[in-house]
Amino acid sequence: MLETLAPSAALPALDLTMIGLLTLAGVWAGGQNALAGGGSFITLPALIAAGLDPKLANITSTMALFPGQITTGLAGRQMVAGAGQLSFRSLAIIALAGGVAGAMLLNATPVRVFSALVPWLVLAATLLFAWGTFGPKPAADKPPPPAWLTTIAQSAIALYAGFFGGGAGILTLASLTLARVPVRHAAATKNVLLALANTTAAALFAFTGNVAWAHALVVGVGAMAGGYAGARLLAVVPEKTLKVSVIVIGAALTVGLFARG
Repeated sequence: MLETLAPSAALPALDLTMIGLLTLAGVWAGGQNALAGGGSFITLPALIAAGLDPKLANITSTMALFPGQITTGLAGRQMVAGAGQLSFRSLAIIALAGGVAGAMLLNATPVRVFSALVPWLVLAATLLFAWGTFGPKPAADKPPPPAWLTTIAQSAIALYAGFFGGGAGILTLASLTLARVPVRHAAATKNVLLALANTTAAALFAFTGNVAWAHALVVGVGAMAGGYAGARLLAVVPEKTLKVSVIVIGAALTVGLFARG
């Protein structure tokens, strides 16, 4: 049974100050996603600060950011690749199905349960991001995992992306590089797979009405502008600096969410 929201009149109103805050959060998140990833670490606390409960903030963040993910995926679609014996088509089907399943799981999760999970999810996502940035890289001489293991890994990641999503890009990139997909192709494939998973999740959220539409629009407009600017700055901004900033923000957000709870 899918959970639906209370009437839109129950949602907090947006004043000019909050519109400015959410627009800035969207710009920052869009640029962050284009440059290094981790944009949801910006939009989630901003939407919570705007008065949304953590579950609605997470859903609205997904809805606001997925158009930018689609354009990023389309931009690199010519470099997508399969993973070993798994064709790209198989990976795409897994991403689509996992995104729907994760979104359904999120919709069925009571707000109080998700609110209790959020600090742990953010902590896990921050640790995953840190591991992906500073952890050991797979040795080139090791054999790739079997196709069934990659299938399980991609299915779990797609489910996670539809349910929460923080750190899903790092997980996808790690899984694909372990399967010996070249890094550039793995990055392009990751972008398309996440776009597919989040698009199906966003479609389900839109269908069930579980979105704070005004908030999503404000953040989304900012994210599109930030994503464009981030793409232009990609060649000059140090990637490692950006990734460290994601980890610092994630750690601060984790502490704040645990203290808030």
